[in-house]
Amino acid sequence: MTVTNWLPTYRLNQAKHIAPLATFRVAFGVMMLASIIRFGANGWIAKQYIEPEFYFSYYGFEWIQSWGNPGMYILFALMGIAAIGIALGAFYKYSASLFFLSFTYVELIDKTNYLNHYYFVSIIAFLLILVPANKAYSVDAWRMKKQDFYVPAWSIHIIILQLSLVYFFAGLAKLQSDWLLEALPLKIWLPSRADTPIIGALLDYKWTAYFFSWFGAFYDLTIPFFLLWKRTRVFAYLTVIAFHFMTAALFQIGMFPYIMVVSTLIFFSEDFHKKLWNKLFPQRTQDLQKSIAYSNPAVLKYFIILYFGLQILLPFRYTLYPGKLFWTEQGYRFSWRVMLMEKMGYSQFTVTVPEQNKSYEVFPNQYLTPVQEKMMNTQPDMILQFAHFLRDKYQTDFDAEVEVFVESYAAVNGKGSRPFINPEVNLATIERGYQHKNWVLPYNQ
Repeated sequence: MTVTNWLPTYRLNQAKHIAPLATFRVAFGVMMLASIIRFGANGWIAKQYIEPEFYFSYYGFEWIQSWGNPGMYILFALMGIAAIGIALGAFYKYSASLFFLSFTYVELIDKTNYLNHYYFVSIIAFLLILVPANKAYSVDAWRMKKQDFYVPAWSIHIIILQLSLVYFFAGLAKLQSDWLLEALPLKIWLPSRADTPIIGALLDYKWTAYFFSWFGAFYDLTIPFFLLWKRTRVFAYLTVIAFHFMTAALFQIGMFPYIMVVSTLIFFSEDFHKKLWNKLFPQRTQDLQKSIAYSNPAVLKYFIILYFGLQILLPFRYTLYPGKLFWTEQGYRFSWRVMLMEKMGYSQFTVTVPEQNKSYEVFPNQYLTPVQEKMMNTQPDMILQFAHFLRDKYQTDFDAEVEVFVESYAAVNGKGSRPFINPEVNLATIERGYQHKNWVLPYNQ
């Protein structure tokens, strides 16, 4: 018996009203457009993607480079046009594909800018390419003079499943001693927000950090189930609003809270979304026999199984590496570990030219932006990349082989600074890759 034989395909292919998917499409497109406008208005296009001298590329994606000026502005403009196309359902497949490609390209330029919610946006944009979210309530339906109000159930369920995985894995990541037993890093962060109106006075108390830590873990682990259950859905959604608006008020995490608030609307029933659309387009909704089932290509079925299998496995890849995850950060990215640690570091590099018996001390701020330096100081793979940048630069300048060493220290969750990278290892000879970084010193409590 194959996997697809026991899957309830009759339900996944059952006809469902498009209203929840259309609402999600519009909300996602509008939020993305607002995010792009905000990004440009704050001058971050130039600051993050034009001005830096060096970019920390992802392994295997070194070919992705900044387009410079005015190229990056053109790229963001195309991204904005694609977001409008998604929201309006105009040339939808092209708009969704363009948005996914442009947004993901930008995020792959420099891992300095990695955020969980950027990863979330990329994979949701990818899923939107697969679903027929433009069959009704869209410019495309108007152009084709054909409104089809029903879609296969899987096209709605995959969005719900992806959102559920984000929440669940974020909660699972919180089930560790620092978060639950020591209320870290909230015990460090919350007192610094004591000037917050109304609740500020409470943030100085230790019990507040413990309450937020335990509630945060419980919320992430259970909220998908409460949203799925009709009896608790309204209360759960009010909790979603309160939780995300609270995090938005306390922490500078951009548009992510608002994106999650509007995204979770897809958990609501067909009738709820149909009522929303009927207010905009009265008497446009048509009913169809719900017994109708869609047939989909087998390749799509297997692809979705493979995709979600990967989404489930990726957060566990850290188990393939020895050592403390927060220290080595091997397998940390792309695993929904949201705001789990306060990590700070310091690095000073030494470049030696053995043939000339010369040695040079290099401080990262000579070549990196403050944000790049801050992120690099705590992440071994970025330290190695910068060491390679120095190796290539000095070898070109001196036309000779060079060695690169680093003296570095890091501290996790305020537990004291300690040596980070082995200062006796010549980083110029270390290859980049996914292998264990045995040149990272062990974390000794």
